[in-house]
Amino acid sequence: MIDRVLVVCEGNICRSPLACAMLAASFPDIRFSSAGTHALVGESADPHVLEMARERGVSLGDHVATALTGHEVNSADLILTMTTAQREYIECVWPSSRGKVYRLAENKGVDVVDPYRRHRAAFDLAFAQIEHGVAYWRGALAGLAH
Repeated sequence: MIDRVLVVCEGNICRSPLACAMLAASFPDIRFSSAGTHALVGESADPHVLEMARERGVSLGDHVATALTGHEVNSADLILTMTTAQREYIECVWPSSRGKVYRLAENKGVDVVDPYRRHRAAFDLAFAQIEHGVAYWRGALAGLAH
């Protein structure tokens, strides 16, 4: 059974909080959290992400960026990253995580682009990639949740 899911990106202000909120909306019995490998600790979600989420009825609440820790990695049953590099970093720093770390868009074989400090088109692309990844993991998690 999957009880805890950790969603990871780099800064924890764009991709991971959005994917986390989208997944959490579908699984109230699973504890979702997000963190960044190089988090902008204490920062709110990027204004573009907040706007895009609001346009689609997704709430990020009072998200504040947090750094990835060993406790979070060890406590998670499943870890979803945005890129292969993030997955490899986690597996290198915390070898016991191997086998529970996957890319959000693993089924498409792609990394979710990082839109930070880029134009709206980059945010649109990242959002579309996140939507596809979330749809895949909703299906996968449906059979694994309580």
